[in-house]
Amino acid sequence: MAKLGKRTRAAREAFAGKSNLSVEEAVALIKANANAKFDETVEIAMNLGVDTRHADQMVRGVIGLPNGTGKDMRVAVFARGAKADEAKEAGADIIGAEDLMETIQGGTIDFDRCIATPDMMPIVGRLGKVLGPRNLMPNPKVGTVTMDVKAAVEAAKGGEVQFKAEKGGVVHAGVGKASFDEAKLIENVRAFISAVAKAKPAGAKGAYMKKIALSSTMGPGVTVDVETAVTE
Repeated sequence: MAKLGKRTRAAREAFAGKSNLSVEEAVALIKANANAKFDETVEIAMNLGVDTRHADQMVRGVIGLPNGTGKDMRVAVFARGAKADEAKEAGADIIGAEDLMETIQGGTIDFDRCIATPDMMPIVGRLGKVLGPRNLMPNPKVGTVTMDVKAAVEAAKGGEVQFKAEKGGVVHAGVGKASFDEAKLIENVRAFISAVAKAKPAGAKGAYMKKIALSSTMGPGVTVDVETAVTE
């Protein structure tokens, strides 16, 4: 068995025996032990009581975190003409049509969010097998297929987070940076949990939120008390 480093051992000791904490306690613990050489992302993972094989149990949505994500989002936009100009003015990093499709098909995906105008969807649709598994496929339900390109780009750049239940019913997202003030992280975490709670599908049966855990990029995870996280 590989020998654990001092930082890893110290983090494990700090987290030992701690579980089902309040959001405030979990955030404080994670911040105190996020000591990597870079600004770690604070991540949330939620295990939901849904079966994503059934359409009426799919959980999907978008939330504009009140304090942003702390991440510089790279945004790609499929658009032509005036809408392409609008995307450029709004700060989009990559703009194109067939040329962008070919770039992506060639294996280059240098962006974190993909937006498209409705007329571009016949082109974007060919990329479903590439963008879909990465949760990058534009979708009108989360505002990434739209004629209001400016608003979509600005929202993405401003800290908007998309979420989608993966296989096993797990929703995962980054909700800020370890350098954020505790109060801002707590606000972001609660906003995200609230958004997922509101996205409960009609077909969900039994307990909807089964488990919530927080962690930093390089640190251990800690479970959060579901009842207080949702109702407080």
